[in-house]
Amino acid sequence: MVQPVVRVPEAKVALSTASVYPESTAAAFEIAARLGYDGVEVMVWTDPVSQDIDALRRLSDYHGIPILAVHAPCLLITQRVWTTDPWTKLQRARTAAERLGASTVVVHPPFRWQRQYARDFVTGIHRMADETDVRFAVENMYPWRYRDREMLAYAPDWDVTNDDYRHFTIDLSHAATARTDALRMLDRMGDSLGHVHLADGKGSAKDEHLVPGRGAQPCAEVLERLAASGYDGHIVVEVNTRRAMSGAEREADLAEALAFARLHLAAPAEIPGR
Repeated sequence: MVQPVVRVPEAKVALSTASVYPESTAAAFEIAARLGYDGVEVMVWTDPVSQDIDALRRLSDYHGIPILAVHAPCLLITQRVWTTDPWTKLQRARTAAERLGASTVVVHPPFRWQRQYARDFVTGIHRMADETDVRFAVENMYPWRYRDREMLAYAPDWDVTNDDYRHFTIDLSHAATARTDALRMLDRMGDSLGHVHLADGKGSAKDEHLVPGRGAQPCAEVLERLAASGYDGHIVVEVNTRRAMSGAEREADLAEALAFARLHLAAPAEIPGR
């Protein structure tokens, strides 16, 4: 009996610096190197090191860990990071990505109260994408829920597949919170999928970012489908380890997430003559 050949995928598995919180950005580089990740995605947030291109380059060089993506500071807690102007934030994220050798800038759709920014967002992202080789990969979000109430906090839409973007980021924890079918969203993104945030969720109103395999999302199926399709973007582990009781427990969670990704990205290759 001929055994199937396992094809090593081109997709790299990176660690989001957000995955080590409340530890620092610097700690994320050290952990990524120790565990064998292929690189990091820098979440630009309140940690001053995450905002400093020269400091990030030194960390990358010291640990031998490339920076594969930059997550623009578009969270509620980062509204004043770099600047309060959302377009300037994206310009600075692009500059950081270019100088650090990262291929992707991850960006969320605007909050609904950012009216002018939201009105121009789709055309503005296209315009910025035309000015660089860096991918602007717009990330799916979710409705905000409280008890039986639902608030649409993002514009033009939390479901980014309803708008015309050149590249998408699919976040599987966000898909769980939105209670949407991640595999169908993946289909809608098609060849425009440029980036993946790997995490799990159980469909609660809270964005959980569980270690893959601990929730109800089809994390394994997504990875296997990407491997079979020859996806060559990045897979970024973006999980919540805030409840870890120790650094060792946090690293165990991040090692488990990396092993999960490697296992399900190892797709059987076609056997010649069959």
